[in-house]
Amino acid sequence: MAIIPIRRAGDPVLREPARRVRTIDRSIHKLIEDMWETMYDAPGVGLAAPQIGVPLRVIVIDVHDERYQPIALVNPEIVRRAGQRTCDEGCLSVPGFRGQIPRSVRVVAQGTDPYTGKLVRIKAENDLMAEALEHEIDHINGILYIDYLPSPDALIPLGDAPEVRG
Repeated sequence: MAIIPIRRAGDPVLREPARRVRTIDRSIHKLIEDMWETMYDAPGVGLAAPQIGVPLRVIVIDVHDERYQPIALVNPEIVRRAGQRTCDEGCLSVPGFRGQIPRSVRVVAQGTDPYTGKLVRIKAENDLMAEALEHEIDHINGILYIDYLPSPDALIPLGDAPEVRG
């Protein structure tokens, strides 16, 4: 495993929709191992492959909540969302800032488990998992949370507070 430098806002790979993974093989497993190590080192609760310069639809999330196991998903997508709430969100690719953005209350996402090859569905409601699913899937679609802000002036400096999102 390796810790990979996290790409920052302004890097073109963060703005391109990532490519679908056609075959889950050892290279995808190695990518996921590197993503876990990089995410935990940052530290964050989620990471998308484009954030380490790999334009593939792969995400990892660990919200450190007993209701959810850490999860890696290949080709994830949001299949349902409902409601709206405001989240105080940050990102490892936009270090030192946070912003108040709209997110869904209820989220259903699905993707392929890279180790079993089975399609999995994750349901989350009004919690960090719901926010992280939308955040990381946005990343693989070339969207950053700052895109939801009314202007760059809406970014709030973090000071010395640690980053918590991917």
